[in-house]
Amino acid sequence: MLPEVHGWLRRRTSSAGDWPLRDLLAAKGETTVSVVLPARDERDTVGEIVGVIRRELGPLVDELVVIDSRSTDDTALVAARAGARVHAQDEILPQLKPLDGKGEALWKSLAVTSGDVLVFVDADIRNFRPSLVLGVLGPLLGDPSVAYAKGCYDRPVNAAGNGGGRVTELVARPLINLHWPELAGFVQPLAGEYAGRRSALERVPFVTGYGVELGLLIDLLELAGLDAFAQVDLGSREHAPQSTEALGGMAGQIMLAAWSRLERQGKIQTFHEPSLRLAQFRRGQNGHEVLIRDVGIGERPPMVTVDA
Repeated sequence: MLPEVHGWLRRRTSSAGDWPLRDLLAAKGETTVSVVLPARDERDTVGEIVGVIRRELGPLVDELVVIDSRSTDDTALVAARAGARVHAQDEILPQLKPLDGKGEALWKSLAVTSGDVLVFVDADIRNFRPSLVLGVLGPLLGDPSVAYAKGCYDRPVNAAGNGGGRVTELVARPLINLHWPELAGFVQPLAGEYAGRRSALERVPFVTGYGVELGLLIDLLELAGLDAFAQVDLGSREHAPQSTEALGGMAGQIMLAAWSRLERQGKIQTFHEPSLRLAQFRRGQNGHEVLIRDVGIGERPPMVTVDA
């Protein structure tokens, strides 16, 4: 690990317990805070998350928004009844051709929120705690030089302990260490809990798929530098584990996001375009059946360049 990363870890890493609600309320001043949950078919968890934020963090959070990403269940209704303002992803900036993926929902949230600081929280978290918001919000309210704060945590998948984060360990972390070693200090580079200043988030592009978190880290590093980042230990985080097939698709999108940044930054010389099709295999009645998955990603430009 680079010496400057060791120094960053010492200076810029804190714990959720370092940011109690009373201290953040005192530090908030006139800064406005928006909490955003991208959600697709998360009726079982989104209501609880919205309810906890409303009950426990009311004075701190100026607006609580759920971006419904084409849910086929009643996620939108559950979120609204719990107290969130709900927007359908495809109804935001309707003059633009709709794109797919989590990153699209996050990018479009910039157009329907007004907070100086945005907190992004995944909508599939079980046993949600207010500290997941307080932790990532703390460094931005406590230090004006921090532009982006990322959560880290343990990811237990069963009673045996840790074990989550397979795509992080097998794909994202090797890519980061190979090509962007300044980011090697992030424990959970793909974490869905993070916060950023609008002034920074609106100046970088958003990958529309599951490569959005990696893309933001790389692009914000280029925009603001490592010392504008902070990392907060949130303890543990529990959500429903994805299938290996689904994780393969996510890994493909993360690799494509990395490829685009390597090319853009002149770190690789390309002689072909990567395929956007992922062939996977599933055991069927007649042996192994081929499953073809489209892992292509899009990219939205910095929001400051978009005419709303």
